[in-house]
Amino acid sequence: MSPTGSVTLRLLHTSTFQNSSFVDTEGLGFLEDIEVASLDKHNWNIRFYQPWVHAALPRGDWKALEDMIKIYLHKFTHLINEGATENGVPYPFVAQCRAGCEIYPNRTSRAFIYAAYNGQDLLSFDLDNHTWIPSQDTNISQYVLDVLQNYTALSEMLEVLFNESCIDDLQVMMHYGQAALERQELPVATVFARTPSPAQLLLVCRVTGFYPRPISVAWLRDGQEVPPGPALSTSSILPNADLTYQLRSILAVTPRDGHSYACRVRHRSLGTRSLLVPWGHSEVVLIAGLGAGLLAAVAMAVIVVLWVRRRR
Repeated sequence: MSPTGSVTLRLLHTSTFQNSSFVDTEGLGFLEDIEVASLDKHNWNIRFYQPWVHAALPRGDWKALEDMIKIYLHKFTHLINEGATENGVPYPFVAQCRAGCEIYPNRTSRAFIYAAYNGQDLLSFDLDNHTWIPSQDTNISQYVLDVLQNYTALSEMLEVLFNESCIDDLQVMMHYGQAALERQELPVATVFARTPSPAQLLLVCRVTGFYPRPISVAWLRDGQEVPPGPALSTSSILPNADLTYQLRSILAVTPRDGHSYACRVRHRSLGTRSLLVPWGHSEVVLIAGLGAGLLAAVAMAVIVVLWVRRRR
């Protein structure tokens, strides 16, 4: 689930128009970041990847969804080719759509549809007011806008598909896919150093193997968090082959500057605890949630020592 507690079902559609008669179409479906389905580019049939999706969507439902998607793709391909011809758009080019719906913790929901051309936002569809909104002022965006505003059948189909079917299907998927949505994997953090020059030391904190995606990684100098600045850089969160994530945070320091450094990791799988990996030490320390447990362990050790001494 997202940090806000909402759950999103996203459909990603990409069509590469090589020429007016050959279009390569790809489609993916995600529940949050879980890939649940893809579109067979040869026949536009839906392939499901999660075993619980079949239970969540009876065959009649996903067959109707598959038929609606095929109608949409036929209309989409015809519309784009027609617009390219009338506006002298050179081939090849790429048209993309991102659509779906989101349910919030208070059970309210929203649906969304965005279209792009060659990686640039083109227009979006306001499902509440049934209107298309341009994202740029170009000839092609104006042409597509004019066509879509008069293409009421497509707008009505999109409204049913995303304002109704998408929300209903998402609610069912949230029930059957609950275990997948609540999956948690602990992060593994290591700290090492690189020396690009004698005057500079790069401390690298590599965090990997965590799930879900949201995570907080910070550097501590003498116990105080290092604020953002040119000396601190953190990579994007990248996927691993085992469906977990990784990232790196790098802090530039002066060698032997007399300060102590540590990498601190916070993640949902850790609960109220944090991972603390000091530079120059191999051990990983769990903090901010172990105080009571640590005190209890110390007290138990003292009791055992006293008991053994009395027995002697």
